[in-house]
Amino acid sequence: MKYKRILVKISGEALQNKAKGLNHDPEILGQLTHQIQQMLDLGTEVALVVGGGNIFRGLAASEKGTDRTTGDYMGMLATVINALAIQSALENKGIQTRVMTAISMPSIAEPFIRRKAMRHLEKGRVVIFGAGTGNPYFTTDSAAALRASEINAEVLMKATKVDGIYTADPMTDPNATRFDHISYQDALSKQLKIMDAAAFSLCMENKIPIVVFDFFKSNGMVDILTGKATGTLVT
Repeated sequence: MKYKRILVKISGEALQNKAKGLNHDPEILGQLTHQIQQMLDLGTEVALVVGGGNIFRGLAASEKGTDRTTGDYMGMLATVINALAIQSALENKGIQTRVMTAISMPSIAEPFIRRKAMRHLEKGRVVIFGAGTGNPYFTTDSAAALRASEINAEVLMKATKVDGIYTADPMTDPNATRFDHISYQDALSKQLKIMDAAAFSLCMENKIPIVVFDFFKSNGMVDILTGKATGTLVT
């Protein structure tokens, strides 16, 4: 294994199936569960940060008149819904989990306490971080970089709809080329918007490599763990 403790950032949209009108597609959750089980079987400690874009986007709401701070808090609550959906899918397969939130809601989740989160990981539990950083104006990418730093993760794995970082959007530009490896500085200077600048900077300061990979590729996360070339590595 290349990494012992990992943090995976999953967007809310990755859980969604618009064609079927589902915010949480059981098939997608099943594929995620299968890969996490494989990683646990390899002895990996797994933490997750999930976005909320399949339910609510604070920035989009603010553009339509919602107060930005209020919109961001609404988006944080959406991430908790997604965290609970992932928790349910994992526990249905016998995987022990803990949801920890940056906003206190003790009836449904534990508050984030760094040492407690690390202890859960050491015991083989999957820790799912919800509610972002708990502060408006910060994305869940920034939350992922922050939590990865706090739990001493060896890598931040960023799940996307494409197989890495490209010079342009490969969905719209047929001439876009993929980077196998890129530095933090180049990713920032080229304004490659796969993650926000704050997240890149935090990972750079704490020397946490980022792997950007295709969430929908079969066994994509397991391939990264076992050293098979996949996605783009940022160091």
